[in-house]
Amino acid sequence: MPFLGQDWRSPGQSWVKTADGWTRFLDEKSGGYVGDISSFCKKDDHNKENLFNSLNYDVAAKKRKKDLLNNKAKTQCFHQEKWIYVHKGSTKERHGYCTLGEAFNRLDFSSAILDSRRFNYVVRLLELIAKSQLTSLSGIAQKNYMNILEKVVQKVLEDQQNIRLIRELLQTLYTSLCTLVQRVGKSVLVGNINMWVHRMESILHWQQQLNNIQITRPPFKGTTFTDLPLCLQLNIMQRLSDGRDLVSLGQVAPDLQVLSEDRLLWKKLCQYHFTDRQIRKRLILSDKGQLDWKKMYFKLIRCYPRKEQYGDTLQLCRHCHILSWKGTDHPCTANNPETCSTSLSPQDFINLFRF
Repeated sequence: MPFLGQDWRSPGQSWVKTADGWTRFLDEKSGGYVGDISSFCKKDDHNKENLFNSLNYDVAAKKRKKDLLNNKAKTQCFHQEKWIYVHKGSTKERHGYCTLGEAFNRLDFSSAILDSRRFNYVVRLLELIAKSQLTSLSGIAQKNYMNILEKVVQKVLEDQQNIRLIRELLQTLYTSLCTLVQRVGKSVLVGNINMWVHRMESILHWQQQLNNIQITRPPFKGTTFTDLPLCLQLNIMQRLSDGRDLVSLGQVAPDLQVLSEDRLLWKKLCQYHFTDRQIRKRLILSDKGQLDWKKMYFKLIRCYPRKEQYGDTLQLCRHCHILSWKGTDHPCTANNPETCSTSLSPQDFINLFRF
């Protein structure tokens, strides 16, 4: 703490109160009361020079310290803030946002689910958010999430397609909400707990509706799948990317059951989703000493993630940082906009907003 007059800890040094605070300077006299800065203006030129040199040094030191702190703050903000823009169709508007909740609100996922090419992409994104990112959404984003989920369920009930996919999504969301509601004191769910209990009841109701779906055979008397040649049937089955669909198709008719057990079919399915190294670690031999590709597939999906395949994806322009759906033009200023676009998986989209 500075003392008025001579500082007994440092003989020959005194403290003076200036506009910038208390300042220490050298004094030829060891004593005397130091009032304000005007008292030092009456001293000789040597003391004046010492005084102003000391003041200038302190001001410069404070300025350097302030600039250093500002530079650190700017650097920290530069690394912590990620501004991404979204292009909304032909409006050519750019909206800046840096959180997952803001991006989820800006992007029109309600319209995206009506497009069959984007439906699986949106459902996968909803599932990933339900697993780990639900609490990072704002209250508006959480409400928007539930509204989009309701539209997804209604679409599935009307079309009677993708039933298993939505069942898994609802089960994942319900499990996550049960965990969060039980630890409500530690969770970050926005809103009254009764509101979330009501939403959980809605999820149970949707699950019941999906379980009660009775798929009706369309009134069509033309050529069916089983009427096609075996080579065409096998060719169509090779285009299915989920082994559970193969199993379900094999339960339709005895002839399809035989085709669904084809070793080459399951081998291609394993090679499509998994690497050679992953396959070598999970080899399973049948009773005949051959590789059982079907059992290997179901063992591999429990150990490794499957390859994701989507008809349409979100794309990020690395030049202007704009998010848009594939095939949607955005006002890019790059010389070659096509080379700047990067397709984003649902997980890549979420990773954009992790700091």
